[in-house]
Amino acid sequence: MKGRVQGVCFRWACRDEAVRLGLTGWVRNLADGRVEVTAEGIEAQLAALYAWLRKGPSTARVLAVSEDYCEREARHDAFEILY
Repeated sequence: MKGRVQGVCFRWACRDEAVRLGLTGWVRNLADGRVEVTAEGIEAQLAALYAWLRKGPSTARVLAVSEDYCEREARHDAFEILY
């Protein structure tokens, strides 16, 4: 995500939303000010997270979201924040 997405509790809110949706994966800040998310789950769950990511928490201002899809590899047991 691009925009005001760091310093606004974006990662914690994203983790909470992903857990609520039953997804696994991770979220992390990037050095250039963006946030990166990797999520695994069924298509409807992923679509719901993607819709949420376009808005983010109320403190964020999301300007752009890009997405890539690949076959689920079931690499994650939970959804976590990477530091």
